[in-house]
Amino acid sequence: MEQLCHVLFVCLGNICRSPAGENIFRHQLEESGLSDRIACDSAGTAGYHIGKSPDARMTKAMRNRGYQVTGGARQFVPADFDRFDLILTMDDDNYRDIIAQARSGDERKRVRCFTDFCAEHEETEVPDPYYGGDEGFEFVADLIEDGSAGIIAHLRKTRGL
Repeated sequence: MEQLCHVLFVCLGNICRSPAGENIFRHQLEESGLSDRIACDSAGTAGYHIGKSPDARMTKAMRNRGYQVTGGARQFVPADFDRFDLILTMDDDNYRDIIAQARSGDERKRVRCFTDFCAEHEETEVPDPYYGGDEGFEFVADLIEDGSAGIIAHLRKTRGL
C-alpha cells in the first residue's frame, strides 16, 4: 500500500531529539497498525553530524524502553517540503530556521512545533539534552512518547486513518 502521509522530525544536529522522534514514532506506528499508512524520517537544521548515528546516550535511553534505534544524521533541505506533509520542530530556533526556508504559505502550514501534540507535558520546546546528563535524555524520551501519541491521534482525525 502506498504511504498516505510523510512526517519529518527536525532538531539542530539530528543525533538526539529528532532521531528519538523518528524511532519512537515509528514504533508507535507499528503498534497502532499504521506503519503502512505513515512514513517518517528525521533531519537537522545544521550539518554538524551528517552521516553519524544517533547519540549513544539517546540510543541507550531509547533501547532501555524497548525501541529499535536506526538512522544517520542528515541536514534539512528545502526539497524536504516536497516530500513531507508534516514537519515537526523540536524547539523555537528549529522552527524559525525551517520557516525561513519555506517557499510558500502552504509549506509554512506544514511546519509545527512538536510539543503542540503533547497531552501530558506542558513544555513548549523539547530541550536539547546533548550537554546534560542521562536524566535529560530520559525526559526527551518522555516528551517524544507523549507527543508521538498525540501526532497519531491528530493524523487519525485529520486524515481519516
